[in-house]
Amino acid sequence: GYAATRAQAIEVGMVNYLWPSLTIVFAILFNGQKSNLWVIPGLAISLLGVCWVLGGEKGLHVDEIIRNVVSSPLSYALAFAGAFIWAAYCTVTSKFAKGQNGITLFVLLTALSLWVKYAVSDQPDMVFSIPVVVKLFMCGVALGFGYASWNIGILHGNVTVLAAVSYFTPVLSAALAAALLSSPLSFSFWQGALMVCAGSLLCWYATRK
Repeated sequence: GYAATRAQAIEVGMVNYLWPSLTIVFAILFNGQKSNLWVIPGLAISLLGVCWVLGGEKGLHVDEIIRNVVSSPLSYALAFAGAFIWAAYCTVTSKFAKGQNGITLFVLLTALSLWVKYAVSDQPDMVFSIPVVVKLFMCGVALGFGYASWNIGILHGNVTVLAAVSYFTPVLSAALAAALLSSPLSFSFWQGALMVCAGSLLCWYATRK
């Protein structure tokens, strides 16, 4: 929401997709998940992939990364913090939930915070039409079923497998965002996205029994 450009919005999304690797690391540190040393290069490759994305068209250039982040520090900081918060939620839920579900409260609080943001900031008036209502309904169904499915997986499935498989999401979401936002993505972006996926798969491999 705070990104300066459409391309930057996609980059911010990639930063947020550090959470699957962090979920695996947190499971190792706090939930007693067994692993081997492959988790270290896995996390390193994921972080390198995000840096590669942040470098823009030039790839891994520190000056370009700093310039990019400084241009919209709040959006990148929130995405980075969100990755840690969601990873922590997944880890804590897996360990302490005992079959209970807190995702409904999470979604309601998210909706409330967005309504507050809308009320206190300068926004255009809402216009409701049949296409708008259909899109809202489709978004609600997608979010509802998505979070519900994830939460069931967290409560009753293998957290590290879920986290690793979910890392293919950034590639799909970036492609969809590029199409919807009419923002072509550079070759270096896709290099970084694939590195993020590869790093997560290494993290999952490190936790296999």
